[in-house]
Amino acid sequence: MSHIAQKILVVGGNGFVGSAVCKMALARGIEVTSISFSGKPYKTPQGHTPAWVERVEWRKADAMNPESYADILPGVDAVVHTVGTLLDNTQYKQKMQEGDVLGVFKSLMGRKEEGQRSAYDTLNYESAVCMCEAFVASKPASGITRVRPFVYVSAEDVNRPVVSVRYLETKREAEKRIEEIMQDHPQYKGVYVRPSLIYHPHIRPMTTIPATIFDVSARIHNAVPSYIPMPSSVLRWLGTSVFPNATEKTPSALTSMANLLSIPPIHVDHLAEAICLSLDPAQDIRGVVGVRDIRRLIGMTASEEPTTNT
Repeated sequence: MSHIAQKILVVGGNGFVGSAVCKMALARGIEVTSISFSGKPYKTPQGHTPAWVERVEWRKADAMNPESYADILPGVDAVVHTVGTLLDNTQYKQKMQEGDVLGVFKSLMGRKEEGQRSAYDTLNYESAVCMCEAFVASKPASGITRVRPFVYVSAEDVNRPVVSVRYLETKREAEKRIEEIMQDHPQYKGVYVRPSLIYHPHIRPMTTIPATIFDVSARIHNAVPSYIPMPSSVLRWLGTSVFPNATEKTPSALTSMANLLSIPPIHVDHLAEAICLSLDPAQDIRGVVGVRDIRRLIGMTASEEPTTNT
């Protein structure tokens, strides 16, 4: 395999997905710089600092203020944007790390104050678009001649109706806008990685039980012949029949439920591995990378691949 990249910038490298990307990239010999609002190095939920953390350059910067990170962009081969929020109340992330089920539920039920900007719009859309615009406007340093990827961690539609539809909509809006930007910059490309339920038994123990349940469900759906009605196929049929006006950007919530039952969850380390592999110029990966593509990238067998149309 060709050398993947010399140096990357990870936006949100001290977060759940971002830290996994940093760790995986370092293991592949890639230099890593991380920017975040706090600029603090990654620590485990128990407060430990893994050895690999010392090899990352941690920088404090605001994704929506290009001046705070403009000096980094010319020297990187790729940008990986991992910042985002599943809920409008971002406190859920801390509650998940603490294993506080009640706290997560309260975050889910919480409502932002009137006039307050939506976290979905600022984190899922605006921060990514601003970073992308700054990246394509930067002049590559001497020696960087190949196409530079902007990897955006998006999402499969598996969270509704529990999670607001704005989560999915802002992810899709960001993908569309980034792709529009790339049309005018042939030396750059957009990669939109869409994971399903992301889990880790130790870092986010609350994800273990649902991940186990939905993995079994996906395996069953994958093993049963397509002509046999299954819960996911019934939900898809209902979604198109009951909600015929659902748009491509925002399908029926029943379709989301069908995806949850038929698309397997993904370990955060597997997601990080796929993201790093997508940086390989020999792969020429661009556009949407769904769970099936993620699994193929990391070498899972055909029998382990998800079936999304059952």
